[in-house]
Amino acid sequence: MSRTFHHGERRIRVRAIRKDPPDLRRLARALIELAELQAEAEAEAEYERKIRKSAASHDHETDPTTKADHGDAA
Repeated sequence: MSRTFHHGERRIRVRAIRKDPPDLRRLARALIELAELQAEAEAEAEYERKIRKSAASHDHETDPTTKADHGDAA
């Protein structure tokens, strides 16, 4: 099986033998795990956005070229 990732997104392929009736507990556990992983990935992405935004605003505040001259020079 190839482990190549395309543009950072995971591609999931499922191969199974169809059961009648389906194992609903097993299916539910798989869906819950998938939802948890997706929520975790979204939370990490949001955290990274906040960190970048915070770093960018901090850089802007400490950059001497962006500070206004208030005439306080001696």
